[in-house]
Amino acid sequence: MTSPNPARPAHWKWLVCGLLLFASMLLYMDRQTLPNVATRVTTEFNLKQEQYGDVEMYFGYAFAVGAFLWGCVADKWSVRWLYPALVLAWSAMGFLTGLVETYDGLLLCRTLLGFFEAGHWPCALKTTQRLLAREERTMGNSVLQSGASIGAILTPLVMTFMLAGRTEPGVWRQPFLVIGAIGVVWVVGWFALLKKEDFAEAKPEGGSQEPEGGRQKADVNFLAVFSDRRFWALVVVVAAINVCWQIVRAWLPKFLIEGKGYLEADALRFNSLYYIATDIGCLAAGAAALWLVKRGWDVHRSRVTVFGVCALLTSLTALAAHLPRGWALLGVLLVVAAASLGLFPCYYSFSQELSTKHQGKVTGILGTVAWATSSPCQKYFGRLADQTGSFNEGIALAGLTPLIGFAALILLWREPKRAGAEPGQGTG
Repeated sequence: MTSPNPARPAHWKWLVCGLLLFASMLLYMDRQTLPNVATRVTTEFNLKQEQYGDVEMYFGYAFAVGAFLWGCVADKWSVRWLYPALVLAWSAMGFLTGLVETYDGLLLCRTLLGFFEAGHWPCALKTTQRLLAREERTMGNSVLQSGASIGAILTPLVMTFMLAGRTEPGVWRQPFLVIGAIGVVWVVGWFALLKKEDFAEAKPEGGSQEPEGGRQKADVNFLAVFSDRRFWALVVVVAAINVCWQIVRAWLPKFLIEGKGYLEADALRFNSLYYIATDIGCLAAGAAALWLVKRGWDVHRSRVTVFGVCALLTSLTALAAHLPRGWALLGVLLVVAAASLGLFPCYYSFSQELSTKHQGKVTGILGTVAWATSSPCQKYFGRLADQTGSFNEGIALAGLTPLIGFAALILLWREPKRAGAEPGQGTG
């Protein structure tokens, strides 16, 4: 696909990817504030582990509903206006979380946060699909996704700075207010960098009516996506990788503090290190896929290989669950961290193969699947922790699920033939 605005300099599209990284960063900062103070909040509100799991579950259910809704809206409305509206909305919910006085208020704010955050991925993926060539997208999506790691890295650092040595009730609220207010800055940057003409319909190179081989039918008729075996492969993939990622995201601080006996300050510092590793893994996955293509591998084969390696490494949670507190445990968790986020740029690139015209709906439906399957796991994880007095079993199981997604790719995905495919861009 050619750029919709060829007058832009070559580096401009990567500046936009940087802005998308910033959006992912803000999304995760608003999301991760609660897990980082979960022990304080559950103590102040006198909650069971299962009740905290309910907060994460309803966040996920709202995300599932929002993913489909905003995916449909993103295909109909201009992303230039929809995206900043959603950023402002989820930032407001993050801010308001810092003002709640009851468990019901906390539940409502986190539910609405999930609903509005769900619009990020359809909008962001439509943007990278529009701006980047097929062979560039895994790298571009790595940049986009790496913002999640940066946000997760910064959040515990900000919270340690604001909360260190302070134990008075309600002090945990301050980071919510500060982080929630930053969304306005992103909106200013968005309108400064992108104009209306940047979202004009792109035309295929050479005037072809089939933008990327094998996708014309799906672009004309959205229902054709459901007859594509690749879509059903991605249904399994997105459920599998999100169960792993979301469980560890929500429960890692509790796993370290209550399960392994770390002090809150030490756990927060490691949480930042954990997400540094996820960022390295995310960018490394994109770079590895691009490197393999340049060495003559076809695009699909490179992505599947990177995905498979990452899936094998996330299964090390089974080892981490049974290691005692110490450097071996932390080292294994860092490997899991890098691998768990490395799965996502591969998945995003797979999803961009299905349809150009209906990218928002495809992303939305798959996002709904991801959250509808991973959200109940939060409640059951909490229930299992209450019953066993341990977080080990749930953490161990979570890291095994990406292997199921890898198996689905191998068994179900069949690359369509691409007219005029270049070396390194053929079928897999």
